[in-house]
Amino acid sequence: MSTLGLVARQPVLAGIALALLLLGGLNASVYTYQSLIAIERIGLSHGAYAGLMVLASSVAVTTSVLLGVLSDQMFDRRAVALFTAACGAVGVGAMAVAPGVWTLILCHGLMLPVHMSLYGQIFALSRLATGTMPGERDAIQSTVRSAMSLSFLGMMLFWTWAFSRGADVMSVYLTGSAVAVVLVAVIAKVWPRDAEATWEDAPPALNLPAALAQIGRPRVLVRLVCMGLVATAGLLFMALASLVFEAAPGRGPEAMALYWGMVAGWEIPAMLVLPRWLNRLPRARMLLIGAAIYGTHLALMPVLVGTPLIWALPVLAGLGGALLIIMPIGYYQDLMEGQPGTAGALMAVQRLMGDILAAAAFAIGMALGGPELTALAGAAMAVLGATALVMVDRRRG
Repeated sequence: MSTLGLVARQPVLAGIALALLLLGGLNASVYTYQSLIAIERIGLSHGAYAGLMVLASSVAVTTSVLLGVLSDQMFDRRAVALFTAACGAVGVGAMAVAPGVWTLILCHGLMLPVHMSLYGQIFALSRLATGTMPGERDAIQSTVRSAMSLSFLGMMLFWTWAFSRGADVMSVYLTGSAVAVVLVAVIAKVWPRDAEATWEDAPPALNLPAALAQIGRPRVLVRLVCMGLVATAGLLFMALASLVFEAAPGRGPEAMALYWGMVAGWEIPAMLVLPRWLNRLPRARMLLIGAAIYGTHLALMPVLVGTPLIWALPVLAGLGGALLIIMPIGYYQDLMEGQPGTAGALMAVQRLMGDILAAAAFAIGMALGGPELTALAGAAMAVLGATALVMVDRRRG
């Protein structure tokens, strides 16, 4: 409660929480039903949709790295944030007005991937705004991040209600574009200009080519691979959940939607309570704890889906998932000290690493043993990645 009060009393931190609240609502609208709309409504083949996802991942990583590094070099973080937020509004608005193949490519292949870099930029601002509060930084970032899970949960409940009453799936772009426009307005209002900032944004020690090259150095790359392994657990959950619930007797889309909602619902209190313990262990060890808890949930989900015990697993998913969501933010910020924009960009690179590893695990696991083996592989990969990260950090220390 003290952290919530601190966030509420600081205009910049309250603005960050509001921006994340809107970002979560936008993501819940446009990403959750993306594949359904692309294939069933727009008419893309499965191969074309896979190509769209490759394009989106490539654009997201490239722009996140470039914009993150450039924001550290240029210092005009507000302009970069406004640009990326506006890209989301343009893309989603185009789909709301004139849905079609080329509009879909513009929205989901170009504009929204650029918009994704806003997440890292918001936490770069959070790092700067909490520069004088190092002891409370992790607790503050965990608290403001819970706003994103809260709006995701609320939007999922809204769409479950709306679709049950006959709403068309394309209406997600109407609400999405409205939220995106409000998000642009909020950033324009709360993001301080350079002259208004109450913190010192020190000049970078590296020029642009050196800053970009730094991401490929072994010290950073090894940790990105470890983090990518940790991320496979969450990515495989998203890939397996619909298959597992659809195949189980007595389950289906409604049960899966409830399960997703319960997971998000448990993430919120976990993010609010966990700050009490965030400074007691190194971040890598907290990631290992989170990977073990979340991996247990993932491995048990295909086994327990047909039993009443399945409804106990969201507790594990929420607790473990909260650690896997909030720990990388501070970890990268410490790793790239003095370069908060670059640190935010590393989260997009981690996602690409995780996508590649999760795709390989999914293909091999489903071919050899089905969802049970795939889920077990994802849990093992996450724990292995977190264990390796602990060992790398210990050796460095």
